Amino acid sequence: MKRRFNVTGSCSPKRHYMVRLDDRLKKIREDYVEEGSYFVINRGRQYGKTTTLQALEEYLKEDYLVFSLDFQEMPDEKFETGEMFAGAFLKMLCGALRYQTGEEEQRIYGMLDSRFSKNTQMGLDDLFDFFGGMCRESRKPAVLMIDEVDSAGNNQVFVKFLAQMRARYLKRDKMPTFHSVILAGVYDIKNLKLKLRPEEEHQYNSPWNVAADFDIDMSLSAAQIAGMLGEYEADHGTGMDIQAVSEEIYQYTSGYPYLVSAICKLMDEKLPESGQFADSRAVWTRQGIAEAVNRILKSGAPLFDSLAKQLDTYRDLREMARDIIYQGKRIPYSSDIRSVNLGIMFGFFQEKNGGIAVSNRIFEMRLLNMFITEEASKSTAFAYGDRDRNQFTEGGRLNMELVLRKFVEHFSDICGGEDEKFIEAQGRRFFLLYLKPIINGTGNYYIEAQTRDAGRTDVIVDYLGEQFIVELKIWHGKEYNQRGERQLTEYLDYFHKDKGYMLSFNFNKNKKTGVDVIRAGGKTIVEAVV
Repeated sequence: MKRRFNVTGSCSPKRHYMVRLDDRLKKIREDYVEEGSYFVINRGRQYGKTTTLQALEEYLKEDYLVFSLDFQEMPDEKFETGEMFAGAFLKMLCGALRYQTGEEEQRIYGMLDSRFSKNTQMGLDDLFDFFGGMCRESRKPAVLMIDEVDSAGNNQVFVKFLAQMRARYLKRDKMPTFHSVILAGVYDIKNLKLKLRPEEEHQYNSPWNVAADFDIDMSLSAAQIAGMLGEYEADHGTGMDIQAVSEEIYQYTSGYPYLVSAICKLMDEKLPESGQFADSRAVWTRQGIAEAVNRILKSGAPLFDSLAKQLDTYRDLREMARDIIYQGKRIPYSSDIRSVNLGIMFGFFQEKNGGIAVSNRIFEMRLLNMFITEEASKSTAFAYGDRDRNQFTEGGRLNMELVLRKFVEHFSDICGGEDEKFIEAQGRRFFLLYLKPIINGTGNYYIEAQTRDAGRTDVIVDYLGEQFIVELKIWHGKEYNQRGERQLTEYLDYFHKDKGYMLSFNFNKNKKTGVDVIRAGGKTIVEAVV
């Protein structure tokens, strides 16, 4: 069977190229399951939760009686009463063992099927009494796994079910119950309660505070991506530089599983037939990755739909994202702040050095595109960029120096008489709005997270495989400017570039505006001052 990269549903090593999960499964078993922990795997959409659970079931089933359920399979009406839920849950337990071939699995299945076939109503108390008898009879410790658990998070019956589970856990030395329980979904248990009862006085009351913290990293490392690409290369022989390609994919995705697979799938299936690349070796390069990212950013992927939906639902989350993207605002990490907690839970943000950062470059680019598109129709900066856009390319190359010269020329009109404080906070946004129509459809840009702060931001423009490093900063004197030049030359070394660009927003009354070309640290720097 020909293997492919997969971006829909769970992954199987027989059908798909995927990273090895052995280390992750071993750690979950040793640190959680063997310890008898109850815990929640809550990660963003398409983060590999289902794939991990399915692999974990296979990994555990020799020594454990594993019930693997998916709450997406339970109709909404089954959550209306405790009796309806109990009957439906018992049916799902039967289904989890029906096709397993192990002797113990079939014996317990017979017990479940016999109870279910009696067709007598049971409440939640009866259901948990049955769990106790089943776990006492089983020759293997029983492990319960429920995927998509947050699909049940908007009703009281499930909250009561969790409370019963918690009560049995606390009494497990006296009453048999599941050895380990694993719930998986986007929302964690505390936020299931928040989803159900959003009033402030209830939002922190957890129905299941016995859950152990699940702190296993489920993102993919550059080394894991390289291992996956090594298997692909063995099958296809493209001649790619596996290490370089893996590192570049990681730089865009920070190991977000769906995004990694989406890039690889496009490079495997779509780019070779696009006519843009000479052969497969040319596809599996930095330029090929940039084109795959460009297509992903234009797509209507469900992951991006979820991003937009959550930002519309939680306006404080949206404002936090805007502050980070546009102003380089440093927001301290605190899980007690709702917008911070939700942003990390959805996978949009991550904790980094005590602050909040957008979790990967692709999310950042998508957010930037979203915010700029929202403003484009009423933005003077965007209108000027759209008017000028045809004069900045020659022979397929972007003239970034001319872009800066034109922006300086238009700056007073773009600002429209705004006061200094506003311009200082929004100047970088003006430039990004001006730049957008110039590169739209052909190139992309992103804000380099490593250098973003309230005083300095580096924008990386990728246009047909050529990168331009543009430093945006607030003028704080000649010495500060010279330090900025040194920082830019160091950053150019990192990107192996000989030429860079600097745009300074200077609010001194005696400032000299315009564009100069200088040499610093062996590099050419085009400096623009507005």
